[in-house]
Amino acid sequence: MAFHHCAPLGGQPAAEARLSAARPGRRAVLAGVLGVPALWTRAKAQGAWPSRPVRFIVPYPPGGPTDIMGRVVATQLARDLPYPVVVENKAGAAGSIGSAEVARAAPDGTTFLVNASAHVIVPHMMRLPYDAVADFTPVTNIALVPLMLVVTPGLPVHSVAELVAYAKANPGRLSYASSSNGGAPHLAGELFKQLAGVEMQHVPYRGSGQALPDLLAGNVQVMFDSMPSSAGAVRDGKLRALAVTTEGRQPAFPDLPTVAEAGVAGYEISTWYGIWAPPRCPAEITGAVQQAVARALRQPEPMARMAALGAVPVADTPAHYAGFVATEFARWGQLVTTANIRAD
Repeated sequence: MAFHHCAPLGGQPAAEARLSAARPGRRAVLAGVLGVPALWTRAKAQGAWPSRPVRFIVPYPPGGPTDIMGRVVATQLARDLPYPVVVENKAGAAGSIGSAEVARAAPDGTTFLVNASAHVIVPHMMRLPYDAVADFTPVTNIALVPLMLVVTPGLPVHSVAELVAYAKANPGRLSYASSSNGGAPHLAGELFKQLAGVEMQHVPYRGSGQALPDLLAGNVQVMFDSMPSSAGAVRDGKLRALAVTTEGRQPAFPDLPTVAEAGVAGYEISTWYGIWAPPRCPAEITGAVQQAVARALRQPEPMARMAALGAVPVADTPAHYAGFVATEFARWGQLVTTANIRAD
């Protein structure tokens, strides 16, 4: 089971271009993005959006990756638009408190949700006061962030094939860390177990910052971590990287194969970050927001921030993003059910 992702914004390096070209319909998406400046200018002239200050609600505490992504976009939008764009953190209950506020908000272009792929994962793990698909209007996917398969240097494996062989020879003796129960790194491990036919014990932590010391010490042996989180330790030789989890290789580590090309057929997974409006938000508003976000992500400072985070900007259309969200919701749900993952 592969997890397919939206097309990256135009102008990316060759490896990211391969990621885009490999998927159907990407040329049409990129063509729309390339025409963003004129469309956005026309929408602004018509006064469709914004007509008042804008809130981006992030349903997690400040400083996390979703918060950072939201602020990268909001900061640039505040420079480009005639009204302020502010980020408000409404944390709690696995992100459901802030998300529920957006689901109840008026669809007037003043309130938006910025969330990660957790938006389509958590509903399969616990009961929520909203429908993650029906109670929101998709606007755009901000970016996807690759994950990296890393192991502690003390583990006698130097490739994905060797890891699979070692796991099969030592069933249940390997453990893999994740930054949270039910997050993308956790599900990346479960997908690997299913497709590679191996058994590893899951050890959840509260963030990569808590997981990495145990991985460095060898208390756990394997982790599917976000590339920005583990890249430094890999470059310093403190961790050994075996592969990236995306469909194509990544420019930051061009010599690293993908998990799929290293032998686990059909494997692909990334975490991603997107924007949703309240239900029944007019297309004129969601279209104008998407165009503004695409324009913002083409500016030098956001592009540099995204590159530093290891993120591939996407900024696809609301229609494309809606299809992507529906597909991801179904696929995450299948994996959560098959792996019997439950909320903490």
